[in-house]
Amino acid sequence: MRLNLQHFSVGWICHSEERSGEESFQAQIPRFARNDILFAQLKNAFLKIGFPLCLLLLLTGAAFAQISKGDIDKTIDAKALKHPYLLFSEGEKPTIRQRIETDGESRDIMKRLLAEGNRLLHQPVNFSIPIQGKNTRADWTEFDRDGKYERYYNFNLESALTLAFLFQMTGEQKFADKAFQFADAFCDLPTWTQRAHEFPIIYSRVMPWNVPDDQVCFNFDHFNGDSGREMAYVYDWLHPALNQKQRDRIRGALIEKVITPVRGDYEFHWWATAYRCNWCGVCNTGVGMAGLALLTENPQLTDIVAESYNRINSMLNELGIDGGWQEGGGYWSYALRTSSQFGKALQRLTKSKYDLFQNQRLQANPATFPLYLFVPPGSSIDFADSRGFRIGPTFLLNLLAAETGDARTIWYRNNVLEEGSEYLDIIWPRPSGNAVEPEKKSLHFRTIDFWVMRSDFKDPSKVLVAGKAGKNDDPHHGHLDIGQFVIFWKGQAFISETGRAFYDEKYFDEARWDYPHASSAGHNVIFVNGEKQISGKLYKQPYNYDVGGKVLEFRTNPQRDYVLMDPSKAYPQKELKNWRRHVILEKPEMTIVLDEVTCAKGAEIEARFHSECDIESNERFVLLKGGNDNRNFRRRSEASSAETQAGAEPGTMALIPIVDNAFTIREDRHAYLPVNASAELTWIPYFGVVSKASREQNLFATIILPVQDKQEAEQIAASAALTRDRQNNVNISFSKNGQTFSFQFDTGQDGLRLKN
Repeated sequence: MRLNLQHFSVGWICHSEERSGEESFQAQIPRFARNDILFAQLKNAFLKIGFPLCLLLLLTGAAFAQISKGDIDKTIDAKALKHPYLLFSEGEKPTIRQRIETDGESRDIMKRLLAEGNRLLHQPVNFSIPIQGKNTRADWTEFDRDGKYERYYNFNLESALTLAFLFQMTGEQKFADKAFQFADAFCDLPTWTQRAHEFPIIYSRVMPWNVPDDQVCFNFDHFNGDSGREMAYVYDWLHPALNQKQRDRIRGALIEKVITPVRGDYEFHWWATAYRCNWCGVCNTGVGMAGLALLTENPQLTDIVAESYNRINSMLNELGIDGGWQEGGGYWSYALRTSSQFGKALQRLTKSKYDLFQNQRLQANPATFPLYLFVPPGSSIDFADSRGFRIGPTFLLNLLAAETGDARTIWYRNNVLEEGSEYLDIIWPRPSGNAVEPEKKSLHFRTIDFWVMRSDFKDPSKVLVAGKAGKNDDPHHGHLDIGQFVIFWKGQAFISETGRAFYDEKYFDEARWDYPHASSAGHNVIFVNGEKQISGKLYKQPYNYDVGGKVLEFRTNPQRDYVLMDPSKAYPQKELKNWRRHVILEKPEMTIVLDEVTCAKGAEIEARFHSECDIESNERFVLLKGGNDNRNFRRRSEASSAETQAGAEPGTMALIPIVDNAFTIREDRHAYLPVNASAELTWIPYFGVVSKASREQNLFATIILPVQDKQEAEQIAASAALTRDRQNNVNISFSKNGQTFSFQFDTGQDGLRLKN
């Protein structure tokens, strides 16, 4: 092993609030030559935890995390390798075949694959490469719009993969012969990079954490990573059936399109050190898997195998201490479902000596993030650029369960996800171990400051409330949404996230913050005189890690959950001086929100809300009617299955404001039109509770709860009250069904806190 500062990441150790001073840092840690990124990380860590601990963690983390080419050479005997060997060996195939015979899930997957394979045997292979458009996400030209190149790319790759797997499972040469034809067509592509990630489009992208701004090389993207991984399987599985020329055709393409663009040039690829970005796992997996597949002919490629291990391990170190991933659930899945495949192949070939599944962050929380983001009956919390699908895929959870033995992961796989559907589900089948539903239903993901409150994991009739604080420092997939919350009930988002926008050519530029999906304008936050949140990272500008908010307190028990957030520093703080948001889930179905807003007297304060439901404004409250939802502006329709709609009868919620001063309810909508010639204008409806500040320190309370009808909402609104005593302690109270509910907040040095 070696000390390699290039890969070391210190972001995961920075949770202490202790400060030591930048001047002391400058004196004690010198600037590492040509490594401003590392220097900035070390300074950030030092300012939070002090020099001795920072240096200790630096040295131990770097020394024990890194492996070298020599380490791999000593562990893998390339001369003894015999294809197939990446995901299974010839000796393991009888067990897989037996599984197909005896396990219903695997048998059905194999039947589908055989049906598809038999069709592909008669499918002509087209070697005429379609023209790829120059602005494929903008649809300006016919070639941008027709989608022929993308379909050609995907069809040839997936057809070769399916047929290669069928060859291994059946031993029938006809599948290998046809698989090579599709692979040959795919290898004939001049590049496996797709246009959206080439220089003319991606150059203006705002780079994520741990990436220098000076990026000019874009010849390898996540499509290369996926293609490298899957073509490595094709090569491994077809190898026994091919002649030398055919083998060299695929081997040459892997070298030309996956290995040589990266090998020896990692410093020029932005994703190589983007350890909090899914690209790091996807791309390094493609390179590493290609290297593993070619070891029989090119044993010198153990250098890229070691690089992939080191860099993916550094990415896994950026999982939160509770398993959270700042990019959201969908990109947690993309990073892990690719990296886990490289991890498994390397684990097999090194006989578990180099095992990414032993990463402490992954071991501790293999599936905590998707588990707590799950929304019954069949979706997920879609913060950042996630789409709201149930978070899988099934094979990933199968593999994580097998490698960690985690009972919660097994429970999630078997109780939340559906039947497996792909070849990897046959190789890594559904787990059969002890499944345990977590006793703790609510969780605060402390590193990223996401939080989830719930009474039950599976019952959609119980309200789920989720929100987030954290930093505005993810320009890749983050949103400016610090302090927001969402409410799910009966499988529907009554208070909703706007989701991700269409990935047009500008969405990842600095213009990202003008899209309602990524801007605070499209989130359930506070506005003073319209002031929006700001990003901690702008184009080719230094990071400002102070921009954002934090969770000050999180409590959970079977009767009541409570969170207190301070999102103040997510704003320029010119209009909004300070904001603290309290959210209570009075289980199982009532949500109480209290906002403390500090601003100039007379300023306009708006508490904004978005909803998937039909919105009916009244003078004193808003009715949110489930069933006929406003999905025209979202992608949740893709995530919503028939079971989501059939999970329960549509319900109605009332949102009842209680404000210090007079207020109005103002309905409005965002106009959204992507930079795309084929797109149509869509509207994103929302409403705001608006009031003039009667003092510098103002209180906005909101009660959100199910009601039978408008009459019941009127009765609850009439009973609702917000009072202060002489010590400025605050009480929120209301009555429902003859029962009075009261919530006491005691004043302290920094503001209010819910009384125990």
